[in-house]
Amino acid sequence: MQLLIYIHSLENGGAERVVANLANYWASLGWAVTVVTVASQVRDFYVLDAGVGRRCLDLAGQGGGLLAGVVRTARRARALRRVLREVQPTVALSAMHTANVVLALAARGLPGVRTVGSEHNFPPKAPMGMVWETLRRHAYGHLHAVVALTHECAHWLERHSHARRVPVIPNPVVWPLSQHAPQVHPATSCAPGRQILLGVGRLSDEKNFTTLIAIFARLALLHPDWDLVILGEGAQRAALSAQVQAGGLGQRVFLPGSVGNVGDWYARASLYAMSSHFEGFPNTLVEAMAYGLPAVSFDCDTGPRDIIRHGVDGVLVAPGDVEGMTSALDTLMRDSRARARFARRAVDARERFSMEKISRMWETVFMPPTCTHRVEVDAHAE
Repeated sequence: MQLLIYIHSLENGGAERVVANLANYWASLGWAVTVVTVASQVRDFYVLDAGVGRRCLDLAGQGGGLLAGVVRTARRARALRRVLREVQPTVALSAMHTANVVLALAARGLPGVRTVGSEHNFPPKAPMGMVWETLRRHAYGHLHAVVALTHECAHWLERHSHARRVPVIPNPVVWPLSQHAPQVHPATSCAPGRQILLGVGRLSDEKNFTTLIAIFARLALLHPDWDLVILGEGAQRAALSAQVQAGGLGQRVFLPGSVGNVGDWYARASLYAMSSHFEGFPNTLVEAMAYGLPAVSFDCDTGPRDIIRHGVDGVLVAPGDVEGMTSALDTLMRDSRARARFARRAVDARERFSMEKISRMWETVFMPPTCTHRVEVDAHAE
């Protein structure tokens, strides 16, 4: 398989992590994999194996109004088209809506390339404006398939775009996680014997860490042996830090930033919390459960309900129900046996979302329809 993957960057983020993990896995199978980014390689957070080819368009930039955006998109499409002609992949895969549009423009009319886009958000929760919404609606019809992470997303794309085929493929989980810089040991924040409530994600409005900190402030006095750790970086760092200090929680709530050894933190924690207003398919939730962490999450659109089995390996709370989230966290923070019971089932995520299982789903999409039909018939015959 000759595969090209196009994404804006390999900076710290969920889609970027998925691309890096899939690229490394497919290269380990002997595929010829090339990852192309708009941004320079110096901005990479995730590490690609030596067997993965790497190309950069060096056309990052934003702002400047509508005309500047149109020009920027056209330049990226032309640059990507040159790479496609040079690499001549069997399949070209893009990740996230703007990259999907650029791939559709770049590959149009090129023979022999099967184009596959992938959505990593739930579009109604992340509106892009009339121009990009129009581009997406029409451009998706020029891709052979557009992969959705959840059935809700797939139904939306089928109704609001011209996509010809919308298979549903969740993100895979890698366990144990690889490590890279920067490495921050949990002991730098967490004293021995302390119980850790963990959150992981970009410090931005949609992750709603403001609410998580406010909830923990209510629980802190009830659970003096627990601390809250939120891993990640983003525009809300200053506001969240100010909230922690204003609540007198400087010795109980920690914001270590982005770390390259997040697996060590999952292993150190006792409970995982997801407070997001919305998600696409939250990688951190799957990773936490793969490490045996019971989880409590708002049942936001979309993803958590596809990952947590309510009452089996975690708890889903109605979106925006702060009292419900507080109660669920309080109950599990009090009950080590309940945490252990959930933890024993949470590790099922390693198999439910294994790289091998998810890769087979992708391989079906990469094949032309006639080949897909042949594989399905052969598998049935066995």
